[in-house]
Amino acid sequence: MHVPDGFINAPVSVATGAVAAAAVAVSLRGARRELAGAAQGGGTGAERTAPLAGLVAAFIFAVQMLNFPVAAGTSGHLLGGALAAILVGPYTGVLCVSVVLLMQGVLFADGGLTALGVNITDMAIVTTVVAYALFRGLVKVLPRRRRSITVASFVAALVSVPAAAVAFTALYALGGTADVPIGKVFTAMVGVHVLIGIGEAAITALTVGAVIAVRPDLVYGARGLTAPLELRTSPLGAPAGEPAAVPAAATASAGEPAAVPTAAAPRRSVRRVWLAGLAAAVVCAGGLSYYASTSPDGLEKVAHDQGIDAKAKGHATKDSPLADYSVKDITDPRLAGGLAGIIGVGATLAAGTGVFLVLRRRRSAGPGEAAAPAAERPTPEQV
Repeated sequence: MHVPDGFINAPVSVATGAVAAAAVAVSLRGARRELAGAAQGGGTGAERTAPLAGLVAAFIFAVQMLNFPVAAGTSGHLLGGALAAILVGPYTGVLCVSVVLLMQGVLFADGGLTALGVNITDMAIVTTVVAYALFRGLVKVLPRRRRSITVASFVAALVSVPAAAVAFTALYALGGTADVPIGKVFTAMVGVHVLIGIGEAAITALTVGAVIAVRPDLVYGARGLTAPLELRTSPLGAPAGEPAAVPAAATASAGEPAAVPTAAAPRRSVRRVWLAGLAAAVVCAGGLSYYASTSPDGLEKVAHDQGIDAKAKGHATKDSPLADYSVKDITDPRLAGGLAGIIGVGATLAAGTGVFLVLRRRRSAGPGEAAAPAAERPTPEQV
């Protein structure tokens, strides 16, 4: 659903650019709180969320290269807003998808540069807000089990894609450059993106479920699902009259659903999860992308069929060495595309990690605050 230059007029593009800039600024502040919020589950926010956030951006970039067929002559790909919001939080999720869109527009000529505000508003903000709001609502009413997180992830991701299609239709109604009946645009966009939403939901649920299976503490949306069971032990036994430790579930306030108690576990390194995620991103972008559908995606198909692309403009970086996700001057398409994908994963990982490292440092040592003592900082093995 990357909107190219020329689909939306200048006034609306500027307005959405301002909305996107404001949302990113708000997300920068909110992401600092999310990075620190993991400490509530044991460990520091930097230890848990910061390394995962940059990886989430790289993973979304990689999976977006895997267009899947959804109808005759039409394909779709992951948008990623729901996945990012559930894994690392809504504010951090907006930043993750925004980094992906920036890398795609600048390096790969995918999504117009003047339409960057439109794309961030539609693909980063709308999908993240809609998905996470629905996800939190479902989690509150579903049983407090890990399976409920996966189910809520599926539904939230499914709804987020047609929601983005509706948002694009609204923007086109305000500033579309071609004279196309808005009713036709709405019907075509929502219809095809409901189908794409099924693929988005499957990818999101499978990814969230996989992470929950090995490290539920790393999933932002699963926080509070379990609570540690505190055990008090003494070599000589507890003194007479000393109260025994009470499970967290027993201390929940009246009317509030109790978390499921689990044995307290020591802080564990996220390195294995990080390496596994990076390997999956490299495989997707560097290998599986060669087998992705070559059919136009939902927006491209609708734009061609309905005449939305009548005034589309060429991309400013169409002559980039990585344009169209292929390394220039390499004749082997498999090698050219795979290498471009791996470069994209690396660039997105570097950019995303850089952003979250800066946020982490500002959170741990803000204005007038001292940096955390060395003893409290995560060790290299932990990150």
